[in-house]
Amino acid sequence: MRLEAVYLGTNARNAFADLVERVDDAGVPIFDLKEGVLERVGATVTPQPVLAVAPFPRRTVDELPDDGLVLVAVSVQDPGNAGTLLRSTEAFGGAGVVFCGNSVDVRNPKVVRSSAGAIFGLTIAEGDDPVQVLAAVGTRGRRRFGTAADGGAPPDGVDLTGQVALVLGNEARGLPPALSDELDATVTIPVEPPSESLNVAMAGTILLAEAARQRRPRARP
Repeated sequence: MRLEAVYLGTNARNAFADLVERVDDAGVPIFDLKEGVLERVGATVTPQPVLAVAPFPRRTVDELPDDGLVLVAVSVQDPGNAGTLLRSTEAFGGAGVVFCGNSVDVRNPKVVRSSAGAIFGLTIAEGDDPVQVLAAVGTRGRRRFGTAADGGAPPDGVDLTGQVALVLGNEARGLPPALSDELDATVTIPVEPPSESLNVAMAGTILLAEAARQRRPRARP
């Protein structure tokens, strides 16, 4: 992903000399901003002293990698949750993420920040109708495991190796019943009472970690 422009706050050119040199060597335009300007154009009250503009291509499900695990987020609306799911997908070796239904805009600044850079390395696709998205994912040969607060198999009781899609639902409502026919199985993370369920980002992270554990080559005795 090539940067279109980089903007520097007060003293950033000196504080990040190595970074500025690399950006300059790459031929990316650099603009030094006067004091107070960065705070007006940044998305936070105290933004980092270096901002960049980069293109963000829109991809469909058909553009996902053919191999590897993908995560499907159905109507995940909190930008912090969405960014955390991106970060966890990258951390545990996932190949891509699909946002569909009424999910948050992946370009939301809080999604970008909370992804901790993962948004730039993963293949991220977008779709509208979750039924069509899951049908397309299944057509591409992936087994689709939906999450449920109860009634599903434990994570270590299902095979999460090979071509797999982990399907996570809305923070409050979970996955809609209309998707049941598009799932190959459901998975439930066991929790101790009085807890009833987990935050969607935490649940996704646990499942991604379990999938990575299962995929990890076992050491020979």
